[in-house]
Amino acid sequence: MIYSTEVQNMCPVTQGVHHGAAPIPEEAKWVQAKKIEDISGYTHGVGWCAPQQGTCKLSLNVKDGIIQEALVETIGCSGMTHSAAMASEILPGLTLLEALNTDLVCDAINTAMRELFLQIVYGRTQSAFSDDGLAVGAGLEDLGKGLRSQVGTMYATKEKGVRYLEMAEGYVTGIALDENDEVIGYKFVSLGKMTDFIKKGDDPNTAWEKAQGQYGRVDDAAKIIDPRVE
Repeated sequence: MIYSTEVQNMCPVTQGVHHGAAPIPEEAKWVQAKKIEDISGYTHGVGWCAPQQGTCKLSLNVKDGIIQEALVETIGCSGMTHSAAMASEILPGLTLLEALNTDLVCDAINTAMRELFLQIVYGRTQSAFSDDGLAVGAGLEDLGKGLRSQVGTMYATKEKGVRYLEMAEGYVTGIALDENDEVIGYKFVSLGKMTDFIKKGDDPNTAWEKAQGQYGRVDDAAKIIDPRVE
């Protein structure tokens, strides 16, 4: 250790009471985190790139400082999906500190890693008060049946109004309008369910019909429009 002349010439003053790091909640325990292996938790973080053309939701399950599970979800940028494929291979097995200082290919994913790191080391995780945390596989539960990200896509103009394009339930095939042309519901097809039906042997037309649904007062509609055409 090298000390400047000014410090060398100082007289020593004894440090007073110090109780150590403030404990943070981790998997139903209060932990004074001193080393990276003291950190455990499952949580999410959201990141964005410099031009803000896309965003990433990153979910990590950390046990004893090591990433055991990663879920990378992206939207708004085609290149980011390929970056997510690489990041999902890179992250598992790294320590939390290694992941923070590893190039995860895309700025949005790197930013999500930074935001998520802050949550985890400050004890703001989703599993902070869960006994033994969340099992590896919790990321799949976030996706739900069909293992598809929940996406909402809406478009609107002052001149022509709103168009629902994608809801959590699936791809919107029709918007239900009343006599005043106000939205009262929508029809959709769950692409995840449709694909599963086809994998089980249904022909595409049958799968399309079986995977359809509706929300709202569709049966009372004065007309139903295709949001991508009309």
